[in-house]
Amino acid sequence: MIVEPKIRGFICTTAHPDGCAKHVADQIAVVKSRGPIENAPKRVLVIGSSTGYGLSSRIAAAFGCGASTIGVFFEKEGSEKRTGTAGWYNSAAFEKEAKAAGLYAKSFNGDAFSDEMKEKVIEAIKADLKQVDCVVYSLASPRRQHPKTGEVFKSVLKPIGDPFTNKNLNTTTKVVDEVSIEPASQDDIDQTVAVMGGEDWEMWMDALQEAGVLADGVQTVSYSYIGPEVTWPIYTNGTIGAAKADLETTQKRLDEKLAPLDGKAWVSVNKALVTQASSAIPVVPLYISLLYKVMKAKGTHEDTIEQMDRLFRERLYGKAEPQPDDHGRIRIDDWEMTEDVQSAVDEAWKVVDTGNLEQFADLEGYESSFLRLFGFGLEGVDYGAETDPAIGVPSLGE
Repeated sequence: MIVEPKIRGFICTTAHPDGCAKHVADQIAVVKSRGPIENAPKRVLVIGSSTGYGLSSRIAAAFGCGASTIGVFFEKEGSEKRTGTAGWYNSAAFEKEAKAAGLYAKSFNGDAFSDEMKEKVIEAIKADLKQVDCVVYSLASPRRQHPKTGEVFKSVLKPIGDPFTNKNLNTTTKVVDEVSIEPASQDDIDQTVAVMGGEDWEMWMDALQEAGVLADGVQTVSYSYIGPEVTWPIYTNGTIGAAKADLETTQKRLDEKLAPLDGKAWVSVNKALVTQASSAIPVVPLYISLLYKVMKAKGTHEDTIEQMDRLFRERLYGKAEPQPDDHGRIRIDDWEMTEDVQSAVDEAWKVVDTGNLEQFADLEGYESSFLRLFGFGLEGVDYGAETDPAIGVPSLGE
């Protein structure tokens, strides 16, 4: 099959197996170019490991730390007539690269929110690794079925309190217009917290601890975002922000629970980047396009792999300290949030419109980053050649 990108709104309905493999290989090359990470974990579980920050976390752990990794995700396999999801191909490529490097890698595909998945992963840890010394929680899902009650929750992207209107970039038409969103109901807030808050992270850690598969000194980290004031109504002060506040409350409880193991839980606040999740949030694509322009000009732009390598190398492990903020969070968004960067973005935000979009925004960079998520636009890939969309993830066939 010859695979081409088919974009619908903020998603691409196709993915290129060879392009995804190249995207994974490029990320591995970044980590390896920086050398091994000292004092690193050797047995790492990544929950939500197939795309974005989760995939880059697994790559940083494996190829920076030399760690055995277990990854959990929910992706669709391809067939002769239809491509699989990008996350499926990313995971297949990761396992191939890990095997070539002599690294243990095992993957699980299914509902990470379920008790059944937790049990399967625990069995694999006991059988193969005995214990894990690092757990990354990086799930991004629009819905969650509660494993105890069976209730299905759905997250929403809404402000809390008042309606919200601001500039927005239509990435399809390249038009800067306005978006207006009505405020969330209490049920909207509760449902979003149930999906994106800390409950499942805590359930995972409780299950792992009760099973005795957490090593002494274990660290666990989940990811969040804060961003500038212009995004706060739809993010930090909106329904997602309520979920992230719950995540931070969970982190403090996990700290207490992990204390007998001399363990530590962290929330890492990461940079705004083009991911499958961020592309769906109103206002954010315009902000990211302006941010990319500013940070690339300053030479401080990072993608997910540079962010996760820095998290493992300079904050969680290596010689450096975590450097938490006043709320106890690790701030890997520190370069994004410097005063000079935010001032430049703020000035651009005030004047940007459809007519001057190219002047102030890195549209090419945004589009390139978006397409790379699905394996398109990578150098060295022959997109005119036939490719096999039915490739498998090796460990899932075991």
